[in-house]
This record gives sequence, C-alpha cells and structure tokens, in this order.
Amino acid sequence: MSKVVDTIVIGGGQAGLASGYHLQKAGLDFMILEAGDQPAGAWPQYYDSLKLFSPARYSSLPGFAFPKDSNEYPLRDEVISYLRVYAEKFKLPLMLNSKVERVEAVNGGFDIITFNGKRYRSKSIISASGSFHRPYIPNLPGTESFQGNLLHSSEYKRPEPFREQRVIVVGRGNSGVQIAVELADYATVSLAVQHPVKFTRQRFLGLDLHFWLKMTGVDTFPFYRIGKEPPSPISVFDLGGYRKKIHNGNPNQKQMFSGFYPEGVIWANGDREPADSVIFATGYRPNIPFHQTGALAMDGRPLHVAGVSTEVPGLYYVGLANQRSFASATIRGVGADAKYVVQNITRFLRKP
Repeated sequence: MSKVVDTIVIGGGQAGLASGYHLQKAGLDFMILEAGDQPAGAWPQYYDSLKLFSPARYSSLPGFAFPKDSNEYPLRDEVISYLRVYAEKFKLPLMLNSKVERVEAVNGGFDIITFNGKRYRSKSIISASGSFHRPYIPNLPGTESFQGNLLHSSEYKRPEPFREQRVIVVGRGNSGVQIAVELADYATVSLAVQHPVKFTRQRFLGLDLHFWLKMTGVDTFPFYRIGKEPPSPISVFDLGGYRKKIHNGNPNQKQMFSGFYPEGVIWANGDREPADSVIFATGYRPNIPFHQTGALAMDGRPLHVAGVSTEVPGLYYVGLANQRSFASATIRGVGADAKYVVQNITRFLRKP
C-alpha cells in the first residue's frame, strides 16, 4: 500500500493538469493517475483536423500561456504538445499508464485500484476523467438491422476512408458541422438535424467572440449560484466558411431521420435512402464508471454542486460539462473550476 496522500487526481488531461497546478500552489501532497502514455487526455484520439473554437489567448491552462499567436486557433496536435509541456514545466507528479479500475471509500478516505494492479490511498479525490470514452448514440428504430458503417464522431479520424461514399452525419454542433464540411470534399454528405444549424459570428467589431464573453463575464458566470445550469449552446462558430458551404448544399442539411433499414436510413417524410456510413456527433456522457461510493445517480450522472459531491465527502470533479459555467469542460474554463475545487479540498482537509 502506498502512503496516504492528500488528493489523487484521476485523469491527466486538461482538467487533471489544471487541478494539479492548483493543488501544487496550495501545497498539498497529491498525484495524478493518467490512463494513457502521455499527459494529453483524449486529445490524441480526436479527429486529425480538429481546431479549437477559441483563439490561443483564451485557450490556456492556469500559469502558462498557449505558445501561439494570440489570435490564431490552435490545432489538435498543438494542444497535445502544449499539455505535455505544461506537465513538464510544473513538474506535476504524473503516473502514466495507470487506468483506474475502481474507487472504494474506506475509513474516511479512498482506495484507488488501477488495472495494472496498483493500489493508492488518498484523503480526497478529484475525478477529472472527462467524457470521451463514454460517447452517446441515441437508440433509433432499426439500428441493429443497419448493415452499413455506424460510428460515433469519437471514432472519426480523417475523411479519406469515406471517399465516394454516401455519408450521413448526425448533429448540429461544432464537431458535427466541422466533420460534415470536411467530408463533403470526399463524399456525398447530408447533415441530419432536428433543427437547422444556427451560426454565430466569430468576430464582432474586429475582436473574437470570446473577448466579449470574457469581458461581460458570461463565459464563466457561475450559474449554480442562482440554482440553474448554463443553457446548452445552440449555435456553431463559423470557422472555415461553414455557413457558406452548408448554404450551398455541400453538405446538404436534412430533417433528422426516424430510423434505419438494412441498407440505409428512413427520413422523416418516409423516404428511404441507402447509406454507406452514419456518423453520430451526438455528444458524450460523464465517464465515471469506477466510483463504487454511491456518488452517482441511477443514470450514471455525478451528483454534485459546482464540482463538489453532494453524496460523498472528499469527492470532487473538474471538467464536467456545465459544471460551473459555459466554459467548464473547455481548456479555457477548467482552470477556474479547478481553483474552486482545490479551495474546497483545502477546507475539507483542515476539518478536525
């Protein structure tokens, strides 16, 4: 059995690293358990062309600015490099290849057991494991009968394998639009949506939208203080001329299909259309399968207020969507949430 540390952080991506920064500043004894072989979370598994929707000046973790022109939008591989450098810069105590199998509440603390057989002990836990490994695909009629290629956007890497296919992308968010537009240069693509895609201008009065979100305080407004969750975003940032391409029908936008038949999909008006591949860009659910502590609702959602568990003393979260604000699950937002959580941990550890 390892020594008992103040805090163990589960997950070494952006949320875990931001947590480590603030734990270090608070002088706490901690370690970060990361399932992968580098401190980059799920970023290496995202599609190759992924681009952040916030410019570099608004895409940094605490204590270290993103090393890119402040008005440029970082690419996936640049984010991966940044996270690796961040972990090295602050000499964060990372344990790589340490995927957590289960967590047990024991004698006022926690036992954390990894799949490689290691056991750790801590007084508190920050769950920062993100949601990438729990993709959500709606259960539609006939799904099991579909003989084509059905996948989630988390499995999509690049457009070339879909060349000359008939592809349907489901979802009206940023990722769905970006994937559909990229694929449309290689395949015949429809974007299946419940409601037409709405676009938001990226710049107002010459300044990026995120400047105005930060200036007004909307981006990080703590909605939990007024007993509400931040409303889900319903518009897409128009990077790369997305609005023009969809307006021109490449890809075309169609009312969401009602189900599948073996060769394809059944559209809302009853028409049947063959499809080679269907890609669901339909989001994720919190990836917290390891808590054996009574901390989760029946559907697997963590029960918390602003990242502090309402069920288990000493259990905290960083990186959940809408945890405290619009920005909570983003690289620009996890720092503020991590700071808040570490302040709560510090008070918790000082209790007699």
